[in-house]
Amino acid sequence: MRLDRFLWFARVAKTRSAAQAIAADGRVRIDGRAVDRAHAAVRIGNVLTFICNGRVRVLRVAALPPRRGPPPEGRACYDEIEAAP
Repeated sequence: MRLDRFLWFARVAKTRSAAQAIAADGRVRIDGRAVDRAHAAVRIGNVLTFICNGRVRVLRVAALPPRRGPPPEGRACYDEIEAAP
């Protein structure tokens, strides 16, 4: 699944264009590897690290959502990992 679609489907980003901006910003890391494109592949088990709203978020992908559903369905697709201060 594309990185921008995952961020939008999992309701990390409010809009698809906001998800594309996060992905293209160049500050997203997938399993520690810097990514600067919205079409980077995301798989189950990947760890995503990025800055969102002024804080570092670290997410482990638990499932790939088939659609952009309600917020609880989106939150079930990832596990939030506590970022080091």
